[in-house]
Order: sequence, then structure tokens, then C-alpha cells
Amino acid sequence: MAYNHGREERKWRIWKENEEKILRECGVDESTIEEIRTYDRAEFNSNRRFYRWANDVAEYLEEMADTEPQAEIKTVSDLLDEIENETLYQILITVDRRTLRILLLKMQGYSTREIAEMTVLTEKAVYRRLERLRKKLKPTVYPFGEI
Repeated sequence: MAYNHGREERKWRIWKENEEKILRECGVDESTIEEIRTYDRAEFNSNRRFYRWANDVAEYLEEMADTEPQAEIKTVSDLLDEIENETLYQILITVDRRTLRILLLKMQGYSTREIAEMTVLTEKAVYRRLERLRKKLKPTVYPFGEI
């Protein structure tokens, strides 16, 4: 969500007015209240500059992601080539090609029935292969147990 300066300014002003009201009720003199206000305003401006900078960086990264060509994964080899996590890669290269093909088809959005037809397996066999793969990957994804 983008930084909305007007909204943040209103929230800051309301907070500051309430704080100053409490300080006056406690008997704090006006010069001290003014010093606190000046300090808090400088802090607010510093935060505002940071949020604007962060928003600019986020927009730049989004633009770069749109212009950067995404590698389309069409084969099991492409799938293995795109994996950057070494542990995940080591696990997946031990899995048979048929299971990797099932994984690839699942990633591409095919239903279990369609995958079963393409791989000449039963639906139950497809589910079972995915379940076994999930069990192999679970220690990698959740090294300290299930969340």
C-alpha cells in the first residue's frame, strides 16, 4: 500500500494534540511542549522521507520485474535448472522423472485427473506420488516440525 502523506499528517496532528493536552493537564510549561513538538515534527518528517524513498524503490522493482523476462518452465530439466535452493535441488534430483513430471504438470495448473491421463497412471497413484514427495520435502520446508 502506498504511503498517504495527508492521512499520516492527520493522524500525527491528532496524536500530537492529545499528547499536548495531557502535558498541559500535568503542568508542563509551554516552552517544553514546543520543544517536544519540534522534535516530534522532525521525526515525522524523517519517517515521511523514508516511506517515500521505500515507495519509490518498490515501484522501481515492480517496473524491473515487468521488464525482466521470466523463464517459462516447460520441461523437468527446466524445472531443475530454475531451483536456487541447494537442499531442495538435492532432494528433487533423487526423485524419479515421472514424479517430477507430475510436479511440473501440477505447477502448470493441471488437475489430478488430467495428470493421471497424461502419465498413464490412476488418480490414486498421482496422489500417492505427490504425497511421498511432500513427505520428502517436509523436513526442508519445516526443519523444526510442522507449524
